Amino acid sequence: MKQYSRVFLILLIGVSCAWANLSDSYDKVDDSYGNLVERHLLDDGTVSVLYHKDRYLYFVIFADGRSVLERYSHVKGTDLCEKEIARFLKANAAGATWVPDKTSKERRFKRSDGKAEAIYANVNGRPGADDAGTWPAR
Repeated sequence: MKQYSRVFLILLIGVSCAWANLSDSYDKVDDSYGNLVERHLLDDGTVSVLYHKDRYLYFVIFADGRSVLERYSHVKGTDLCEKEIARFLKANAAGATWVPDKTSKERRFKRSDGKAEAIYANVNGRPGADDAGTWPAR
């Protein structure tokens, strides 16, 4: 099976946080992210959903009916530009600011309230449920 390298912006959040897009309900995310491509119930009780809207794929993991992880990528697997990265970060700022982590080899950002982090990185494979187990735990 052919493997592809893709670039993603991944946003993670603690389950207890109730802010911004990352903690939105199924219904709100469904309304925002377009066509549902696939949905999987995972062994830990979370649900992974892949959406397609315009030129983006949105991979979301839900726990207790709330979004706790979101991954954004281009449908064609090309890099996100700085403007796109900034837009996704801004949408998930929840009134806080994003601070770059200059100590990491990957591009990492932490939200100033400490309730979320973002990683811009290359990931092997296609976005979807197959990749869900490779992300850091909440």
